[in-house]
Amino acid sequence: MNANTDLSFIALVSNASVVVQLILALLLAVSGFSWTSIFAKGFGLARARRATAAFEHEFWNAGDITTLYQQVSKDESSRDALERIFEAGFREFLKARRAPGADPALVMEGARRAMRATFQRDMDALESSLNFLATTGSVSPYVGLFGTVWGIMNAFRGLSNVGQATLAQVAPGIAEALVATAMGLFAAIPAVVAYNRYTHEVDRLASRFETFIEEFSNILQRQLASSPAPGR
Repeated sequence: MNANTDLSFIALVSNASVVVQLILALLLAVSGFSWTSIFAKGFGLARARRATAAFEHEFWNAGDITTLYQQVSKDESSRDALERIFEAGFREFLKARRAPGADPALVMEGARRAMRATFQRDMDALESSLNFLATTGSVSPYVGLFGTVWGIMNAFRGLSNVGQATLAQVAPGIAEALVATAMGLFAAIPAVVAYNRYTHEVDRLASRFETFIEEFSNILQRQLASSPAPGR
């Protein structure tokens, strides 16, 4: 092999065909967006875990649920997922309970529906960008492989007019083609790892939310059975 052959990463990319360069640019952009999503989602889930733990502690140590509801309702912009679930359920509970001739079963059903609807909206928000990570992890290797195949095809086409092919003539073309596969894996591996980790964390938060809904529903049911509706 020619000792002067430059096989550095920059040289391989600059000497690659236009198609391979476009594929590398696409994978680099996707990787950049992927890392942005990874960090943003990581910080968001960490904040959601802290907020959930804080509100659970506040809820179970609160002396009066009505007072807690009034505190949570004051600032809508600062409420987190579990606070929104609590606020939506208790608001619907109070509204249905004040209705003339309110059926306790319908009061509880309305409170549960309100909490489940808020739960679903918050889960959609927590799961946002996970589909992008999943797509990046599954598609990027194939995009990189396409660039590799294209580069190898070009390398062998360039050798068709050479009487005798040597390793020094083949190596640069093969190396620049394999860069696309490496870039595809560079984009895919972090996305797959992050997707699996964050999916697990979202599932754990969902389980905590659902547990809270059931426990809060039991508290509301006991409250409904032990005291008459306000104003009746």
